This record gives sequence, C-alpha cells and structure tokens, in this order.
Amino acid sequence: MQAASARALIAEAIGTFALTFIGILALSGELIATASVVPASLAMVAFAHGLTIAVMVAALGMHSGGHFNPAITFGFVLARRMTPMTGASYWIAQLVGASVAAFLIMATTDVSAILQGTPAVAENVGLGLAVILEAVTTFFLVLVVFGTAVDERAPKSVFPFAIGLTITVGIMAIGPLTGGALNPARAFGPTLASGSWNDHWVYWVGPLLGGALAALLQRGVLLARAPSPETAERGGPAPAEKRQR
Repeated sequence: MQAASARALIAEAIGTFALTFIGILALSGELIATASVVPASLAMVAFAHGLTIAVMVAALGMHSGGHFNPAITFGFVLARRMTPMTGASYWIAQLVGASVAAFLIMATTDVSAILQGTPAVAENVGLGLAVILEAVTTFFLVLVVFGTAVDERAPKSVFPFAIGLTITVGIMAIGPLTGGALNPARAFGPTLASGSWNDHWVYWVGPLLGGALAALLQRGVLLARAPSPETAERGGPAPAEKRQR
C-alpha cells in the first residue's frame, strides 16, 4: 500500500491550517484587538468556519479530496475509499496544519487568544451529551460529504458549499454547548499550543463516532450499487457514471 502523494498532503495541511487560523481569530479577534473578552457573534463564527471550508474544498479538493478533518478521513477509510496508510498520512498532515496555525497565532499574540479560540464544553453540559452533540453534527457533515462529493449522481458544483454550510449550521446548533468543533484537528491545534487538555477526548470520540456511522450508512445503504466487484470496492457508483452539471 502506498501513502498519499506529497501534493495531497500539502493540500490537507493548508486547508486545515486555514480552518484553524481563521477559526481561532474569529473567536479571539476582539480579545486581541481590545484586550477585552467579548463573546464573538455565533453567526459570524459559524460562517467563518463554513466559508473557509467551502473555499478550501473548492481550491484544493482536486488534489486531496479536501478532507481537512480526521473524522472525514476516518470515514473514507471505513468506506474502503482510502487505505489505512493513506488515511494515517492525511491525519498527520491535518494535525500539523492545525498546530502550525495555532502556534503562529500564539507566537504573535499570547496564550489567552488561543484559549479563546479553542473549543470547550460549556459548564452546564455533561461530557456524555457533548460527545453526542459532536457525533450527531459530524454525522451530518460526513453524510453530506459522501452524498455530494463522493456520489457521482450529485451535481458537480454543489459540494464545496454544501459541506461548508453543513459546518455552519452545525456550529450554530452546538457552538454554545461544545464549541462546535466537528473536527478533531480543529480542536487539537489550539489545545496543543495552549497545553490545556481538559475534555479534549470529547473532540476525538464524538466526531470519529459520528463520521464512522455516516460513512458506513452511505456505503451500505445510500450510495448507488456498483455493477461489478471491481467498482464495488470503491464503495459507490461505477466511475463511468456521468455526474450532473
């Protein structure tokens, strides 16, 4: 089995860097500018994350598929659209990209900005509920990735914004409760930079569980059946099927 190409790994690192860099600043920009802790607008934070993913998927998806999220990559491995070795290399690239973004911001500001931009479970939210919330919203995200970017029957032009908008509504729904990571890398980068690991496992268990369930549902039920065993290994339709415009 071969690992991913250097081009794909660079694309994954850049996309995850962009998500983490913009995500942290969307949450901590007011703190950096005024030294005052002012809660960022939920809609602004949600659209900052969602639009970043939409444009990064559109710009870099042709190189790597535009995962930028270990939960999506995990789903691709479980759906047999990616080898475990390639998946592991994607994970490394994603975590490196997120970490570089967080350390760059901390190097030019301070740790308080990183803490402000790190997903955190709200005081009145139990950890079990936090896992469920992250799992359900990531389930929707991976479901949309497979339904728009993977399934050849979907329109070709819709998937970057479908994926980005799914992240947007996910953050709008659970942002005040868990921070709305929907992505282990988005939580890992600033957590590594700040050294504050409280409840960090929530942002791995929840998204990986939700992503796995969505991928298995798509592969086993929703994706079109391939006409031959060879194409069935791809987990979906035959390559010859024409996608709509």
